[in-house]
Amino acid sequence: MNNKLETILNLFEGKEIRSVWDAEKEEYYFSIVDVISALTDSPRPRKYWNDLKIKLKDEGSQLSEKIGQLKMKSSKDGKRYTTDTLDTEGILRLIESVPSKKAEPFKLWLASLGKERIDEVFNPEIAINRAIDYYRNKGYADRWIEARLKGILDRKKLTDIWKENGIKDNFEYAVLTNDIYKTWSGMKASEYKAHKNIRKESLRDNMTDVEVALTDLGEIATRELAKKRKPQGLKENRRIAKEGGEVAKTARDDLEQKLGETIISKKNNLNYKYLEDNKKIESEKQ
Repeated sequence: MNNKLETILNLFEGKEIRSVWDAEKEEYYFSIVDVISALTDSPRPRKYWNDLKIKLKDEGSQLSEKIGQLKMKSSKDGKRYTTDTLDTEGILRLIESVPSKKAEPFKLWLASLGKERIDEVFNPEIAINRAIDYYRNKGYADRWIEARLKGILDRKKLTDIWKENGIKDNFEYAVLTNDIYKTWSGMKASEYKAHKNIRKESLRDNMTDVEVALTDLGEIATRELAKKRKPQGLKENRRIAKEGGEVAKTARDDLEQKLGETIISKKNNLNYKYLEDNKKIESEKQ
């Protein structure tokens, strides 16, 4: 399988797969019936899905527990109807459960991904080389890539300190990260992404060099303060994270005063645009 991206794009052969974007969770939710219709060409995709859903439930599949229901617009009459949905991970697992020739290339692609990850366990350099190739293919200069990889290492040093100071859950890491962002930029990470009109893409990959430098400064300051004071638990670490963010904010304010303009940019590095509004899932439930 030489062109994995092409395999994904061709999987549904241009058929519409309705989706809803949840900006808070930074996740897509897809119409299961649309995916079933595209994969099977069944004249009754809803019945096909209902039968498969019963089969998955009887088999004790955890996939059935992840099914959600959202209102999506019908292509027939334009009205919104409650529709079974799954997130990206769930859709991938669903495709693996569908006995369809159209799904076979995708299943092979997933298998090749699994092999790549296993290979990386034995030789982590493979993952690093893959990241470098990815950024080069996106048009990033080697100097930028070098700085980006160093930033990833610096970020890991910060999360290691947080872990030592009693931070365990991903939710807590997200809270602390948002404290740093909010303090220096005035926006949480999700709000910053919305400002730049990006979704699941990396925020730092779409920052200017000044924005990256201030983000790094806030995290490095937080790390050094946390190493010195050794705060324990989320409450104490949040106070330190905000202090680290203040260091970056001071630098931002000083630079903006001299420039006479904001350094917070709406620019991103995407070669495509999201045309629809970033609607929260709650709005789809109305």
